[in-house]
Amino acid sequence: MEEDVQDRIWPMPKFYFTVTFDSLEKAVVFQEVTGLDAETDIIDYRHSDFSAIKMPGIGRIGTVTLRKGIFQSDTHFYAWYNAIHMNTIKRETVSIRLLDEKGHPSMTWNLQNAWPTKITGTDLKSESNEFAVESMELAHEGLTIVSG
Repeated sequence: MEEDVQDRIWPMPKFYFTVTFDSLEKAVVFQEVTGLDAETDIIDYRHSDFSAIKMPGIGRIGTVTLRKGIFQSDTHFYAWYNAIHMNTIKRETVSIRLLDEKGHPSMTWNLQNAWPTKITGTDLKSESNEFAVESMELAHEGLTIVSG
């Protein structure tokens, strides 16, 4: 009996990934990445007196949010954010790689000319036993996806 494709190919798990920045030598460990999306506005174009056709309009890409644990003396992202002065922004390429079970990239999202728009520090609670987590939102000028 021939093996079905669904028995050989499985969706990738989303928990094994790395994030790299141009300015850093090694990958940064994040617990969550959200906002890897793009959309296009829809324009109704009047094709004739009685009908309209849908046309693609302006494309939009959202901000990407990265969440990670706070480590002692780790202020790289605050330094990057504080370097924004009067339209002078240090932009970087940020690569988010989804890894397979052997640690090899199976899909990569590249953010071109990314820069931080917002950094949120952790909330502090004396009765909590959770890790301190910070988040950073990145604006970028393009999202490309590479498979493999």
